[in-house]
Amino acid sequence: MHLSLRYQNEASQVVFEHKSPAQEKARDGIPFLAQPLGVAEPPTGKHSRWADIIWDDKLRVKQRGALLKEVVKGNFDDLNATRHHGGKMWIAPPALIRENKARYFPDIEGTSLATSEKTYTTDILLKKVSLVSILSSKISEIQTHMFTEPTCTQYSGDRHFQHLKINLQENKMRSVLVSFFASSIRKTMPKEQWPFYMISSQNMDYIRDDIGLRNKFIGYVFLVDDKCRIRWAGCADPQPAEIQALRTCTGNLLKRLK
Repeated sequence: MHLSLRYQNEASQVVFEHKSPAQEKARDGIPFLAQPLGVAEPPTGKHSRWADIIWDDKLRVKQRGALLKEVVKGNFDDLNATRHHGGKMWIAPPALIRENKARYFPDIEGTSLATSEKTYTTDILLKKVSLVSILSSKISEIQTHMFTEPTCTQYSGDRHFQHLKINLQENKMRSVLVSFFASSIRKTMPKEQWPFYMISSQNMDYIRDDIGLRNKFIGYVFLVDDKCRIRWAGCADPQPAEIQALRTCTGNLLKRLK
C-alpha cells in the first residue's frame, strides 16, 4: 500500500525546496514521496520508550492500532510485494525537504559492533550529516548499498559526514541469530566502521507509519541533518535519478553545515 498522498496537490510545493514537474504524477505506477517522514517530537536519546507508552494514552491507542494492522497484514504480504519493483512504495524526492517542514528521525536503541553497551541513534546523529540505512534482509542490504555507495564514495572523507547502518530485526529469534553472527559481520568491514553498524530488536509498530517502514523486507535510506531531522528518504530498488538526488542533497547539507 502506498503512503498517503494527502499533500500531493496542496502542500508538496512548500514541503520540498524545489519541485520537479515529474512530481506531479507517478512513475511506473509508483507515487513520489508526497509528505515528510518522521516523528513530530525531537528525540531525546537515552530514555524508556515503554515508559512513555505506559503513561501516554495517545501512544497506547496508536500502538494498539498498529499491532492490529500487523496481525491482519502478516509477513507474506510484505514478501509478495517485493516481486513488484522490489517492493518500492514511493519514489524519493529530487530535492531536500524544507527545514520548517521536516520531521525527526526517531531514537532507536541497539548494540553496535564496537561495544556490548546499549547504543542510541540520537547520540550518533546529532551535529553530523548522516545517511541512515535500515536493513533487515539480504535484499534490503543490496538495495541500501546501491542507494548509498556513490554518496559514501564521494563524502566518506568529510569529517561532518557519516553512514549509520541499522540491522533491524523485530523478530526476537532473528535478532538473536544476527547477534550470534556479529563477529562474522565485523570481518566484512573495517574496524573504524564498527561503531556505525547497529543491531536492534526495537519494536517499531507504534511509529512504523510515521517513518514509512511498511514493508519489513525492503531497505530504507534516510538523509538526516545535524538536528536529527529527516531531509530526504528512499526505499527499495533505487532508480538512477534517486541515487543522484541523494548525492546532491547530501552535498547541499554538508555545505550548509560548514
